[in-house]
Amino acid sequence: MRKYREFFTDGRLSVLIIIAILVIDQLVKIVVKTNMSLGESIRITDWFYIDFVENKGMAFGLTFFNKLFLSVLRLCAISVIGWYIYRQVKAGARTRYVVLLSMVVAGAVGNVLDSMFYGLVFSASSPFSVSQWVPFGTGYAGFLMGKVVDMFYFPLIVTTWPEWVPYWGGEEFVFFSPVFNFADSCVSVGFVALLIFCRKELGQISFRKL
Repeated sequence: MRKYREFFTDGRLSVLIIIAILVIDQLVKIVVKTNMSLGESIRITDWFYIDFVENKGMAFGLTFFNKLFLSVLRLCAISVIGWYIYRQVKAGARTRYVVLLSMVVAGAVGNVLDSMFYGLVFSASSPFSVSQWVPFGTGYAGFLMGKVVDMFYFPLIVTTWPEWVPYWGGEEFVFFSPVFNFADSCVSVGFVALLIFCRKELGQISFRKL
């Protein structure tokens, strides 16, 4: 047991978590992208679908920034958080803090990999054809310009707004409507858990510690 604990240091645990998340995320994305046409949907239950979509923006399909700017911003954020995790491991931070930070950075890396390489190695997905592997550099987009693959759709509540509701009366209402991927969920869960369980560490962050 002692040797087990000595081997699984926080640093090694962080690396293992990041690798595991990246492997799962990329496997799911590649299987979906190479087996489903764009917009194709597979019903698992009434509240869970595999719905293949692609986006150029942030998590859950948001598009606030230029694609290239967003990709560069992600790379910078990943570098800063990665360095911060390294510093926290060296400083003996709590294991839960390191684990949750690792989830966030792994999720961010997962989506950046789509932007970096998918446009180089895949043909474009469309509603009429399934994407195929192509020789490196001959895909549908350049470096950092690839689209992020999303597939998880959870329409937990599907109803109609009452007629008396301004603007939306009579229209369909879906909760939860965004389509997301495994990397998105890791970022979201990790971030929320940090806010709940690691407020002390977050309150002590300063630029001098990055």
